[in-house]
Amino acid sequence: MSKTLPITHPLRTWMDVFMHRSMRGWAHFAKSTGLSMPQFSILMQLHHKGPCGMSTISERFDITAAAASQLVEKLVQGGYLERAEDPNDRRAKLLRLSKEGAKLV
Repeated sequence: MSKTLPITHPLRTWMDVFMHRSMRGWAHFAKSTGLSMPQFSILMQLHHKGPCGMSTISERFDITAAAASQLVEKLVQGGYLERAEDPNDRRAKLLRLSKEGAKLV
């Protein structure tokens, strides 16, 4: 049986408060831009991981291809994302941040 250190409970409490405030701050920022949290998360993923295809978006966020397509379409229409031809497969499209999307992130 493992022993609980005296610091464990205060540390977990602090982590809960920190995460709650952090997520609330991100949600407030996303809302101020007119984006939903899932849309903003897609922008952040593309910023950190680089361009990817639609199937990668649906896998990373554990959503259907249709849901990913709807989220991405709104971001493309808003000028935050661009679709580019995949150099490895001309039938597929890569998603990448536009200048406006990179500026927002």
